[in-house]
Amino acid sequence: MPEGRVLSFAKSQRLTRVSEFERVKQEGCAQRGKLMLLAALTVQNAGASRTGFVTTRRLGNATVRNRVRRRLREIVRQHQHDLRRDFWIVIIARRDAADASYRVLEDEWLRLAKRASILAL
Repeated sequence: MPEGRVLSFAKSQRLTRVSEFERVKQEGCAQRGKLMLLAALTVQNAGASRTGFVTTRRLGNATVRNRVRRRLREIVRQHQHDLRRDFWIVIIARRDAADASYRVLEDEWLRLAKRASILAL
C-alpha cells in the first residue's frame, strides 16, 4: 500500500440524508447491471466523492441485507482513491446481489463505475 493512503470509509464519505439519495436518483445518470444499479451525480465543489447504499427487503432478511451492504461498502472503500472528485454515488443492490460472491460484486461495480465515468483511472 502506498504511503499516505488512508483506507478508512468514514461516515462523512457516505450519503445519509433521504434528500441526498432522492437528488441523485432524480438528477443523476443511472447505470444498470444484473446485481446492482449505480447512480452518479456531479456536485460542484463537493470535494471527495460520497457514496450511499440501498438494500431493500426484497434481498432477504436483515442478515442478508447487512452482508450485501458490508460487501458493497468494502468494495467502495478499496477503490475510493480511484474515484473522481465531486461525485455523489448511490448503489442500489438487486435481488441477485444476495447470492453473489464478493469478487462478482466487485467486477460488476467496476464495470458500472467505468461506464458511469466516475473512475479517475
